[in-house]
Amino acid sequence: MSKTSSVNPAVFEWNGPNTLPRFEAVSDGDYAPAFEAAFALHDAEIDAIAGNAEAPTFANTIIALETAGDELSRVSALFWNKAGAHSNDTIQALERDIAPKMSRHYSKIGMNADLFRRIDTLWEARAGLGLTTEELRVLERHWKGFVKSGAKLERKSQERLAAINERLAGLGAQFGQNVLADEKSWCLPLKGGEDLAGIPDFLKEAMAAVAEARGEGHAYVVTLSRSIIEPFLTFSTRRDLREQAFRAWVARGMNGGESDNRAIVKETLAFRAEKAGLLGYANYAAYKLDDTMAKTPEAVNALLMKVWEKAVDQAKAEERELGALVAEEGKNHEVMPWDWRHYAEKLRARKFDFSETELKPYLQLEKIIEACFDVAGRLFGITAVPLKNVVGYHPDVRVFEIRDRNGKLVAMFLGDYFARPSKRSGAWMSSFQSQHKLPLKNGAVGEIPIIYNVCNFAKPEEGRPALLSLDDARTLFHEFGHAAHGMLSNVTYPSVSGTGVSRDFVELPSQLYEHWLTVPEILKTYAVHYETGQPMPQALLDKVLAARTFNAGFAAVEFTSSALVDMAFHTGGAVEDPMALQAEVLEKIGLPKSLVMRHATPHFQHVFAGDGYSAGYYSYMWSEVLDADAFSAFEETGNAFDPAMAEKLKANIYSVGGSVDPEVAYTSFRGRLPSADAMLKKKGLAA
Repeated sequence: MSKTSSVNPAVFEWNGPNTLPRFEAVSDGDYAPAFEAAFALHDAEIDAIAGNAEAPTFANTIIALETAGDELSRVSALFWNKAGAHSNDTIQALERDIAPKMSRHYSKIGMNADLFRRIDTLWEARAGLGLTTEELRVLERHWKGFVKSGAKLERKSQERLAAINERLAGLGAQFGQNVLADEKSWCLPLKGGEDLAGIPDFLKEAMAAVAEARGEGHAYVVTLSRSIIEPFLTFSTRRDLREQAFRAWVARGMNGGESDNRAIVKETLAFRAEKAGLLGYANYAAYKLDDTMAKTPEAVNALLMKVWEKAVDQAKAEERELGALVAEEGKNHEVMPWDWRHYAEKLRARKFDFSETELKPYLQLEKIIEACFDVAGRLFGITAVPLKNVVGYHPDVRVFEIRDRNGKLVAMFLGDYFARPSKRSGAWMSSFQSQHKLPLKNGAVGEIPIIYNVCNFAKPEEGRPALLSLDDARTLFHEFGHAAHGMLSNVTYPSVSGTGVSRDFVELPSQLYEHWLTVPEILKTYAVHYETGQPMPQALLDKVLAARTFNAGFAAVEFTSSALVDMAFHTGGAVEDPMALQAEVLEKIGLPKSLVMRHATPHFQHVFAGDGYSAGYYSYMWSEVLDADAFSAFEETGNAFDPAMAEKLKANIYSVGGSVDPEVAYTSFRGRLPSADAMLKKKGLAA
């Protein structure tokens, strides 16, 4: 019997429009048998490569590895998309089962001595193989990946490492599910009247829409979705309700009971420290930073502390201004974390003579999406063509063809913009399929990228436009920057395609893309009033641009404190009490009590819901050094869309993926590596 005879063919055979999966043809019950079949198929392919009687060559070993596991890649892409963007109890139970199995599967490959021997032989002989730069990078990635998977360890240590990885995978899955459970279970019902004091119409509409969707009989509800909680904390004049909502927001993952993440964090840190030791690293941060631009924990902490010192001074000055507003109102309370956004908005209105409520009618979701596509067209010559009758993985998902200047299809893009209880919080980019040019066993040669963006904007009532905050609009541009990195990829090998770059380089294309949101000609064109269609008045536009660095200390302190705690967790070995260490770090660096970390440890999903940004949250700031300098290259030409500079950007940053060393890639674009000065100026922390 075939290994796939019990599998729904729609899981593995993507024959929707332009090779899209047929999402509607896949049910929750299809995933478990598909994973089992995919594991077996991949095992057989690995055994064939490892057991090849011929001497190892780049083709029969590395290229073979690059194209192996296609079925596993497909079921994984479908499943992890569902687990993040539209989960349910069945998917969550399967996630807890599949995450350790995936780890076990890849640990077995990493410990395959015959396979590593072939890769090691090629690595030792690499200078004489006549490989291209990209091929050398691909070989290096496979060799280092095997070494980091324990290929050079003795068998007993390999088995221990495999057990650790399996347990860490399960812990990461549980951590994320616990945060989602806390977010889903909490809401603050509001009846109207005084409960809505200070709340603008756009937020009332969003809270009413959420209340209706929850079906619990409330007129309005505050939820822990960032697109609801942040504007509520900004506009509500009910300090008691702000405090209640804020405390629930920061308590995600530490409410006691089954969804409490504190024990998971402790266990995770202990296993990570043991893993680093097994592999010969001083600590987990050293292990994670080994293949990054930063290289060492010392380099990371040096950058973070340089920013921290300026950020905390700026935040204290901002706090004094907010305190003066509190006193003006005849109140005598200190500025606390649930007060900051509220009084900062009042201060911004005073200093720059505009408020978020004045700005928001000009930031329609539909127009900001158009702006994203327009920027991509001006910079990179690509066009987005909406496909109206193509089914995505949820009714809210939009599907687009991405075509180049000649009309050639280069990618597919899916946009999933609205919050829902089945979706984890935050925003992210991922892919169903990465670009490459290799022949596949189904006869195809190469694949186009299929990229998706997920956001959590408040869904409006039927017939009403979705209005964004300026921060929401930046988020949309940020995630589309990641998407462009995936869609513009032009490499041969899948392992270095698109966002397959070092963690502290991957945020460069996304953060750089944010700059074009506030280019005046983009705002003038797309920031139009949802009722009148009139463009944002020049006076308001000028105020928005003047206020770009307002509240800079707050933003920098929120982020940098989180990054410093992340580094402390992963440079100190096993941690007996993570919450005590968090408190110790925050006291040592002098976090004002009016502020909190952007991500407190029990809901720090970047770091603990998987391994992606562990000892790596700093990378947003590392990339910010690069993106501030990179946009300066356009500013120096006097044209934000300078064609020659845009071509250099596409050729050296957006299209090369990980096929080139990131320092080489950036230097090829800019002519040099940057200093932190442009970043500090951009953040409003330096003159």
